[in-house]
Amino acid sequence: MATSRALFMAIFVFAIAFHSSVVSANFRKSMYFNWGAQHSSISGNGDDAQLVLDQTSGSGIQSKRAFLFGSIEMLIKLVPGNSAGTVTAYYLSSTGAKHDEIDFEFLGNSTGEPYTVHTNIFTQGQGNREQQFQLWFDPTASYHNYTIHWNPTEVVWYVDSIPIRVFRNYQSEGIGYPNQQGMRVYSSLWNADNWATRGGLVKIDWTAAPFVANYRRFRARACKWNGPVSIIQCALPTRPNWWTSPVYKQLTTSQQGQLKWVRDNHMIYNYCTDVKRFKGQMAPECSKPQY
Repeated sequence: MATSRALFMAIFVFAIAFHSSVVSANFRKSMYFNWGAQHSSISGNGDDAQLVLDQTSGSGIQSKRAFLFGSIEMLIKLVPGNSAGTVTAYYLSSTGAKHDEIDFEFLGNSTGEPYTVHTNIFTQGQGNREQQFQLWFDPTASYHNYTIHWNPTEVVWYVDSIPIRVFRNYQSEGIGYPNQQGMRVYSSLWNADNWATRGGLVKIDWTAAPFVANYRRFRARACKWNGPVSIIQCALPTRPNWWTSPVYKQLTTSQQGQLKWVRDNHMIYNYCTDVKRFKGQMAPECSKPQY
């Protein structure tokens, strides 16, 4: 009995210590500019940031810490007007040739055309899992919430709390899943006119520069990465790990309806249906439930 009590107390103390590793962050405290700092700024109490692209350089920002599981969210107001050729990227990534990565990329457009949201996921350096959507609102007129939520069961991309994409964990069937490496948060504004708009046919109009993307209220409600031990710690199904609770293991019926609405009305590309590109050898997860 004494041994059992001691074990319980050890687990309880560990859980409390682990709970304290869940962080809520802002730009000033938790991120830094990794390139183009002369084009960047953080203002207010650290809750607002701005990235700029002109003919001299773009700019980028990244988190000081890496995370494994939880929710990363950002309010973003995208480049207005003729943003063709520009890309505003917002993503999570580890490092190295066999890195994991979860992407939002907002592809610029000619004035009056909708923005394209390009999503992708890499596991152990393997990507080619692109899905693209056109937003159902003007993302340049005001701030909108873009959230990446991931846990041991699934990765979900949200726009204003509406799920637009799900990638579930089928690792037991030999399909890669990003659960072995801590990932930092990145965002950048850069020149991608060799591919971003109509496959590179529409180039950047530099007379419209500088191009500006605005950010607000970065939050990382996520498990801090402290090396390989975090693979176990961050996945524990204990009460402090809210992201491993049953409610986050699968979309609700209402959320599944929202996902279907987005896919039916706003999806413009899905790697799982591109038979020509993959010569009929479709990724194995494409035949699995994606919610």
